[in-house]
Amino acid sequence: MDLKKTNAPVNTITYDRNQIDEPTENIYESISIIARRADQINTEIKKELIDKLEEFATYNDSLEEIFENKEQIEVSKFYEKLPKPHALAVQEWLTDKVYFRNTESDSKA
Repeated sequence: MDLKKTNAPVNTITYDRNQIDEPTENIYESISIIARRADQINTEIKKELIDKLEEFATYNDSLEEIFENKEQIEVSKFYEKLPKPHALAVQEWLTDKVYFRNTESDSKA
């Protein structure tokens, strides 16, 4: 996922309920799918952030020598400015980039 090229909103916005539940015809099912995707996105972002912070980590045995690493601060600031995972998930949902299927209807057929 390229986080720099996303056009998801950083601030809170109001969505049209009909657009959200259009693919599933059930608002609760749509929100459940979006929430699961937001969890996946959050996990991806967290893993990516930890990997980038590990690149700049310095390990000292002395607790007195704690200093700020400017690279780590810049990486952290970049990730703080990103849209939240739920905003990214809603944006993906509205642009039909989320694959989902109903397992109940699959098992009945």
